[in-house]
Amino acid sequence: MSMRVILVFFFMATLALAQDNVSVLDTKGNPLKRGEEYYIKPAITDNGGRFTLINRNNTCPLDVGLENTDLPDGYPVTFTPFAMEDDVVKINRDFKVSFSVFTICAQSTEWRVGQNDTSIGRRFITTGQDGSREWGNYFKIVETQLEGIYNIGWCPTEVCPTCRFICGTAGAFTENGKILLALDGSVLPVEFHKK
Repeated sequence: MSMRVILVFFFMATLALAQDNVSVLDTKGNPLKRGEEYYIKPAITDNGGRFTLINRNNTCPLDVGLENTDLPDGYPVTFTPFAMEDDVVKINRDFKVSFSVFTICAQSTEWRVGQNDTSIGRRFITTGQDGSREWGNYFKIVETQLEGIYNIGWCPTEVCPTCRFICGTAGAFTENGKILLALDGSVLPVEFHKK
């Protein structure tokens, strides 16, 4: 192997590692910290308000959704990076997210990917533990072209590097007047506001 090939490989590996260490920023330009509370809301107006819990089918578990208005409602969330050494949420790194609220459902408010709704071809983001498949509770934040604006994705490759996932990016889906968060459709750019 030539020295040039080795240098190119080293440069690419260093670049990939550097991209994995970029922190996700809130609207004030500060990194999202493990265990602190943040509101998530659409970065584009007229797409709904802050993220909240939605009782979609009048049963538990509750689904992740958005308020119908831009009013300062919604619930704060906390983030837990998969990598124990990470005190902040990083781009393209796995993390768990939970609403900081108690509900009528006797279960966790931790986000997870639900089953595919074959009638619409989408996977709703719901709440609760994913049982033995813990990887269902891990998400990623992906950068967009605009600083401080992100997409929320699901592809837990840090949690299970040998698994093959049908990855997806979260977007809004309106059903019976409720705005729900779901994968496999339009993408919803978001921003994070410190509580």
